[in-house]
Amino acid sequence: MLRRFFTRSLNKSNVKFNKSSRNLGRNMAETSMYPPIEPYDTGRLKVDDIHELYYEQSGKPDGNPILFVHGGPGGGSSPADRCYFDPQFYRIVIFDQRGSGKSTPAAELRNNTSWHLVKDIETVREHLKIDQWVIFGGSWGATLSLLYAEIYTKRVKAMVLRGVFTFQPKEIKWLYQEGASYFYPDHWDSYISVIPEEERGDLVTAYHKRLTGDDEDVKMTCARAWSLWECSVSKLVPDKEAAIKVTNDLWVTQFARIESHYMINRGFLESDRYILDNAIKLKDIPCSIVQGRYDIVCPPESAFKLHQILPKSELHFLIAGHFSKEPLIQESLVKSTDKYKTL
Repeated sequence: MLRRFFTRSLNKSNVKFNKSSRNLGRNMAETSMYPPIEPYDTGRLKVDDIHELYYEQSGKPDGNPILFVHGGPGGGSSPADRCYFDPQFYRIVIFDQRGSGKSTPAAELRNNTSWHLVKDIETVREHLKIDQWVIFGGSWGATLSLLYAEIYTKRVKAMVLRGVFTFQPKEIKWLYQEGASYFYPDHWDSYISVIPEEERGDLVTAYHKRLTGDDEDVKMTCARAWSLWECSVSKLVPDKEAAIKVTNDLWVTQFARIESHYMINRGFLESDRYILDNAIKLKDIPCSIVQGRYDIVCPPESAFKLHQILPKSELHFLIAGHFSKEPLIQESLVKSTDKYKTL
């Protein structure tokens, strides 16, 4: 009786548990991603007197438009991001947000808020003469996708979201002040080591002060420490890749400066629950939410609350962390984009 009730309850809530999650020993080289492709179009788009955005298109020029929204803030895009989408069906649009990736000027904080980025997405859509598109975003990319969809609802056909982050103060505190530290005390020790003990009561403020200061050596030390912390806790099973990634001075500067800028300003949102309070606007939009059960960067509560608000959403809980390239997350994301490719 209890088993039947439990099964009916899960089906009713539209929460899906990936059956392959038991296969934790699968070959990490296996992938369900589509093969690498090159863009058929690249360009630059000046959005104000300061910022110029890089954008690209790949896949099928007259296909179903889909926008990839990268994470961070400040993370930038990469060629592998094209591979979540079937190029025989999708017109794949990717752009680098202000100060990120190939957009210029690099790591620029002026005129760089959530609302500037929301308008930039709409500017890209208008520039490419796209009427409606599917939106795909993970982590901060999911945040920005939701903000865009809540304003330009009629332009969104469907959404695929991973690792939902809603910019509530408790989410910021969990990752950067207290919470995640209990699970990764060794990496946390490295993260706090560059900040004097008397300033550790507010690490976001302490980091932001240094990342926006004039001492270039201190700025780079803090950029590496901030980036290494987040990269190290992103995977269910940490590896050496994070340490390699933070040797890229440009990337860590963009990532840490822009991310701390957004964190100290709480995403430039009007209220703590702004995204969830406005999510009802998206009630008619199909949405697939892919969430690592053991995501330390973006804990599952926000994904679950969003799913409860959106009647046309499905939530996929996986035995995974935060990292988008974990095999089970990749598999679920590709299945989700396949679902909407003929929408």
